[in-house]
Amino acid sequence: MNRIEKLIAELCPDGVEWKKLGEVTLPLKKETLKIDDLIGNGKYPVINSGREWYGRYNDYNNEGNAITIAARGEYAGYINYIDEKFWAGGLCYPYRSIDENLIKTKFIFYALKSKESIIMQTLVSRGSIPALNKTDIENFPIPIPPLPIQKEIVRILDTFTELEAELEAELEARKKQYEYYKNKLLTPIEKNGKWYLNGVEVEWQKLGEVASLLRGRVISKEYIVAHSGHYPVYSSQTINNGEIGRINTYDFDGEYVTWTTDGANAGTVFYRNEKFSITNVCGLIKLKNVRELNYKFLYYWLTIEAKKHVYSGMGNPKLMSNQVSKIPIPIPPLSEQERIVAILDKFDALVNDLASGLPAEIEARRKQYGYYRNKLLTFKSKE
Repeated sequence: MNRIEKLIAELCPDGVEWKKLGEVTLPLKKETLKIDDLIGNGKYPVINSGREWYGRYNDYNNEGNAITIAARGEYAGYINYIDEKFWAGGLCYPYRSIDENLIKTKFIFYALKSKESIIMQTLVSRGSIPALNKTDIENFPIPIPPLPIQKEIVRILDTFTELEAELEAELEARKKQYEYYKNKLLTPIEKNGKWYLNGVEVEWQKLGEVASLLRGRVISKEYIVAHSGHYPVYSSQTINNGEIGRINTYDFDGEYVTWTTDGANAGTVFYRNEKFSITNVCGLIKLKNVRELNYKFLYYWLTIEAKKHVYSGMGNPKLMSNQVSKIPIPIPPLSEQERIVAILDKFDALVNDLASGLPAEIEARRKQYGYYRNKLLTFKSKE
């Protein structure tokens, strides 16, 4: 930061010139492709109105070092930088600097990205289909500091971007490792008429024989608002650990496993150990004897097994109590259950813990990146 501050003091002490995006960029080619035109193993990525690649194609209509801005749909206003040959679809605005000796394309990207939320909130029309008008975005102001400052800002922000990419790659690798070990540790093997888990003999029981199954109650959004409090209410969603709000009372207190009974997330299971309530599209598992079966071991087993028992007939997936009660559970000695849980807990914390795992580190880096990006890209206008 000291280097940037020194450069600004030396090269633009009185501020910088600002110009409209349309004055410092060239619009690039774009052409609509149909889903049927896309090729799974195509050579070139296709970007359209989303945040991610639309697909791949065996031709390109633009070189790299370009910016694309989503023009329509849910992500209208979202900004990408693309550093390879690509195909721009009809629902984005692709641009490149009009003169790299005046302003770097990558600097324009970071300048726009720092204002992305403003673009989405103020320039995108929110009709039945959100849309960003080309004239509006091309009138958006861009600072033009001297090239040495642009280059230094790009270098710093690229470093943050690369670090975040490395952390995300590590997180994906750890998730695969986690799934590998979970499947390895929880795959029973039959030998001579007996079943074993990691070489330890298991006894099979149906879940209904070792647990009581309960159902949640109707808890409306209005009820949550009227009875706001500290205790979480869990429903059928999977985001935010299934929580839809908090109320001032609770129905359950302690260690349980819950599952989603209805809808697209039917069969999703959660481990709970707190005071909480669940809605009528959730079920709850209460073990009859915790000296025989560990809640966490049951939870990890059901993350693999429960989805296999979801009934998808009539277009509405369901996993009701009568189906859950029939799910077979391998029960090794408690010491082996605890050993498996200890191993999987470490992986789970690493890939899912928002307080101490890789997601927490990624979030911290994103906040740091956002802070420095905003600080680096704040310029006063030259009088």
